[in-house]
Amino acid sequence: MVDKKKVQLIRAASITALIGNAVLAAIKIGTGIQSGSLAVVGDGIDSSVDVLIAIMSLIVARIISRPADEDHPWGHGKAETVATALLSFMLFFAGAQLILNSGKEIIFSVEREVPSLPAVIGTFISIAGKLLLGWMLYTFGKKSNSSMLKANSKNMFADVILSAGVLTGLGLSMIFNIAIIDSIFALLVGLWILKSALEIFHEANAELMDGGSDKSYYMEVFEAVKSVEEAGHPHRVRMRRIAGMWAIDIDIEVPGNKTVLEGHWIAFKVEKAIKERLDNVYDIMVHVEPKGNMEDEGYGLSEG
Repeated sequence: MVDKKKVQLIRAASITALIGNAVLAAIKIGTGIQSGSLAVVGDGIDSSVDVLIAIMSLIVARIISRPADEDHPWGHGKAETVATALLSFMLFFAGAQLILNSGKEIIFSVEREVPSLPAVIGTFISIAGKLLLGWMLYTFGKKSNSSMLKANSKNMFADVILSAGVLTGLGLSMIFNIAIIDSIFALLVGLWILKSALEIFHEANAELMDGGSDKSYYMEVFEAVKSVEEAGHPHRVRMRRIAGMWAIDIDIEVPGNKTVLEGHWIAFKVEKAIKERLDNVYDIMVHVEPKGNMEDEGYGLSEG
């Protein structure tokens, strides 16, 4: 189901992200510990999670490359969506841990030294590196139509804002000689990570539950049916994403005096029209009914 090019793009992006984030994590954790900045260490932990995400992406690329089998007739593409959901959990717990640690320092007024210059240098390197990785993952994600890579690119760009916040906290701590400012910004960094995690989970969950609020894709299907002569009343339409590709079920009505063969060719034209309007369509199931055959529709969408 998933083409080889997509798998190759995911692998290439994952290896690049793995190496890049490993280097950035080492720089940030090292400079954070050396300079005494909890916010920079927290930023480094976030990059360490990104290393785990890259490893997970490589495993997923291997799984989704497998063809459909008796146990998985739809293929293994959903593994990518499951991995995206797991990614959100990893981010959530990393952010929660950072909030707990920094909150403890703020509440109990733990005395700390003001962070030093190496933390600033490490954060500057982080911003540049994350911008490059975010752009790379977005490009690979767009080319492969991978929800996992797109989610990870959002994570990288969020990390840029996160590192910019860390840099602001470092600057204020050093200017005013107040170490607790660094802890406050570490807390804010943790909250930002939680926000990113929840957004990623929301998108993954919509795909796992075969849901989605964007009805524009359904409108494209309805318009495609309208373009086919003698095909009408599209209803019970259901669309689901599998590894970035569409699986579509649809009922249409044709004149009741048509033969089975004629009805088949009308359905074939509907399939072709839908594929011309929508990209990345894996499978379409068209059910043909005689015109005026109204049924109780307990599922699927109809026009209007």
